Amino acid sequence: MPKQRLSLQEASLKIKAYCAYQERCHDEVKQKLYGYGLYGREVDQLLADLIEENYLNEERFARLFAGGKFRMKAWGKMKIVQELKLRRVSEYNIRMAMKEIPDMDYQGCLEQLAAKKWGTLSGKKIEKAAKTTRYLMQKGYELPLIQKAVGLLQ
Repeated sequence: MPKQRLSLQEASLKIKAYCAYQERCHDEVKQKLYGYGLYGREVDQLLADLIEENYLNEERFARLFAGGKFRMKAWGKMKIVQELKLRRVSEYNIRMAMKEIPDMDYQGCLEQLAAKKWGTLSGKKIEKAAKTTRYLMQKGYELPLIQKAVGLLQ
């Protein structure tokens, strides 16, 4: 609950600065506007203005989010999709975002992560395979791809 309710003009200036700082999803911006004490038509009007003035673009957000999480944190597609769904991004925008991850890079990253994890483990091959598989699943990679990558290491 805000200490005081912002006027529409004050909220507009603040939310534009908030959106200009980094890409945001619609739900994130909507929650911020509610935090400013705005509701109903005011929120809808400000969202429409932000979209019209290109401060807010959910496809752009999804593409940058997916590409960034893959490149910077080596997340798999399943984890990225899950995070985008949590942020209430549309299925269409999620599909567009997945195009930001080239298949060759994805497979290469998975194999590199598998080899690195495998190298840090000791013990029997079956235990190393299980631990590597769990690690890669936690990173959001698909099981068939993981099994193939781990199979190459054994």
